[in-house]
Amino acid sequence: MAQQFTGRKMTAVMVGGFAVIIAVNLTMATFATRGFSGTVVDNSYVASQNFNNWLDAAAAQEALGWEAQASRRDGALLVQTSGVPEDAIVTAQARRPLGEPDIRSFSFNAGPDGAFVSSEALPEGRWIIRLTITAGADSWVAEQQIS
Repeated sequence: MAQQFTGRKMTAVMVGGFAVIIAVNLTMATFATRGFSGTVVDNSYVASQNFNNWLDAAAAQEALGWEAQASRRDGALLVQTSGVPEDAIVTAQARRPLGEPDIRSFSFNAGPDGAFVSSEALPEGRWIIRLTITAGADSWVAEQQIS
């Protein structure tokens, strides 16, 4: 014989359903706030004042014709370059895109065929690599992701 669906059972279903929804929302909000490491710019008005300067710097960088591609090899960071002068200095900063902030700096030794190999190891995982190449007064900067 089937039991009767009473007001108490309906109340339990409603309270349980809303408890699940609230728990999921609180969990997702916690993940969202812990995974965001900061702002893109601290002051958008000041950033807008520098925008044309950034465009000019990007055009000057493009005119150099330099190219670089970062990858991981044998635990080290490898930067394969093209069009970069032999006396160029390559540096990099690696940061985790999500989670706890983890920032590491790298210096490089020149290798064969325009390659540069870091003297420090790059741990496994996802990284955003900010490459900086300087030769004399010329400078080239780019960001790349490595998984």
